[in-house]
Amino acid sequence: MAFVTRLFNEPYPIRKACRIAIRKLNLGSYAFRYGIGAIDRPHYAYLVWQAAKMAAGLGLPRVSILEFGVAGGTGLLSLEYHAEQVEKLFPVKIEIYGFDTGEGLPPPDDYRDLPYHWKAGFFKMDVPALQARLRRSKLVLGNVAETFGSFFENYAPAPIGAVSQDLDFYSSTVAALKLFDADHNRFLPRIACYFDDTVGNDIEFYNDYTGERLAIHEFNATHADAKFSPAYYLLAAPNMSVWHHQIWSLHYFDHPQYNTFVSDKDQQLAL
Repeated sequence: MAFVTRLFNEPYPIRKACRIAIRKLNLGSYAFRYGIGAIDRPHYAYLVWQAAKMAAGLGLPRVSILEFGVAGGTGLLSLEYHAEQVEKLFPVKIEIYGFDTGEGLPPPDDYRDLPYHWKAGFFKMDVPALQARLRRSKLVLGNVAETFGSFFENYAPAPIGAVSQDLDFYSSTVAALKLFDADHNRFLPRIACYFDDTVGNDIEFYNDYTGERLAIHEFNATHADAKFSPAYYLLAAPNMSVWHHQIWSLHYFDHPQYNTFVSDKDQQLAL
């Protein structure tokens, strides 16, 4: 019933149904399905595609994608699938890292962690079962406030080009965003970021003064040369989806490659 309701609320229900059929039947090339949004977990596909595209434009052979908040691990498995496909389209190798305590959510700190919606112990990970299914992803287990400090030293990751943030809490998201204070050479100059808990429904009732949204606003207020912003071109897309509202771009204005030209080389318009 919920699916039928959503379909009838779609501005283009026939187009939506066609995309669903194309996705389920795996019709056409990966690039075609990506282009029309007929793909599983399109927000993960977007992160992988954008990271690889920018790395290729900058002439980099490798790029990393991070997920904060792995839970059961279906997100990492999806990233692995999309990485396998995208590597066939861009001359870039993709590394994937997943950050999680493995023990589920900790107790909320205060109202900013939305205890009316989250409880300690939610989303506990079956670590051995997930490890057995992962092909390329590396798990970084422990409290993110502690593990990110040694992440670069222990893993020597390729420059980070995309990040999925799904830590649910304000406090955990604040801790994870401290990663972006590392040397900017460890990142691409512009990073595609997905924040899962910024839209929600009428139970979460997210606003700008709690949760992930508050963490984003505080980061922007305290960083002069690095800023998060919505991806406005996605919000103007004719086939806009909910996840378009959950994508943010992080710009490092002082990055040594920020001004490197990566656009189309011939933009001359005919008379």
